[in-house]
Amino acid sequence: MENKTLIFGHKNPDTDSICSSIVYQMLNEKKGKETKAVRLGNINKETQYVLNYLNIEAPELIEKVEEGQEVILIDHNEFNQSSEGIDKAKILEVIDHHKIANFETSEPLYYTAKPYGCTSTILYEEFKKLNQPINKQEATLMASAIISDTLLLKSPTTTQYDEKALEELGKIAEIDVNTYGLEMLKAGTDLDDFTAEELINLDAKDLNKNSDKFVIAQVNTVSIEDVLKREEELKQAINKQISSKGLSLFVLAITDILNSNSEIIALGEKANIIKSAFGKELENDKAFLEGVVSRKKQLLPNINENI
Repeated sequence: MENKTLIFGHKNPDTDSICSSIVYQMLNEKKGKETKAVRLGNINKETQYVLNYLNIEAPELIEKVEEGQEVILIDHNEFNQSSEGIDKAKILEVIDHHKIANFETSEPLYYTAKPYGCTSTILYEEFKKLNQPINKQEATLMASAIISDTLLLKSPTTTQYDEKALEELGKIAEIDVNTYGLEMLKAGTDLDDFTAEELINLDAKDLNKNSDKFVIAQVNTVSIEDVLKREEELKQAINKQISSKGLSLFVLAITDILNSNSEIIALGEKANIIKSAFGKELENDKAFLEGVVSRKKQLLPNINENI
């Protein structure tokens, strides 16, 4: 069993999960605590852009945690989004900006949850609270996470706290937030190397409501039309997931990061809820959702309420 306490984000990790895990390990080192940032899935191209920019290695990939392993959960709390074996691990701490669901521990723990746009905004405030200086590398990691989760502050999940944090972190990192941020987001939209199966799992969340299991997945792009050239291939991959996981619904949001819109593909026996959720009829299993970019604030609440 790993001696150090492991820090990790959710499965199919995004930039916030990876960057915040690394940053929290750095903060713990300053506090004299032995921790290790790890990851539960492959690094996406957006996150790789950040790691390459800073010339740092990705955290080690782990498949599961052993019974009794001490862990800190970053950017998630739901066990179905976490590591295999998480129910038998010793969870010491959670730092998250999502709703709390499917979560239970046998012992007390430190739990920090704030309704911000990004976990790294919470970590930024933690540095401030502890009077710990933020170096250029830490600032770049946190700024990158905020840019990613808030789509350069355009997402409805963005709060005044994210705006304040990003402004200061950009100065410390010595980056032009808009220039760097757009390049980083564009790096994540290069989808040519991915199979359809990989594409629908790049940023996918497994969710439950009563007896229904459903998935909301999202890919960012600068051209919805380019992604839809693979529509039939994507639908085949989605239908395989529906069969293998016993899903009632699979929604893939193809999000245009430049114009802040999404086209969704919805399949499964509950696909008809899209009309009641968004007031849009599916045409050939698709619907265009103007102004919809956030899974947490726009897609999930509407779908959850109607499924």
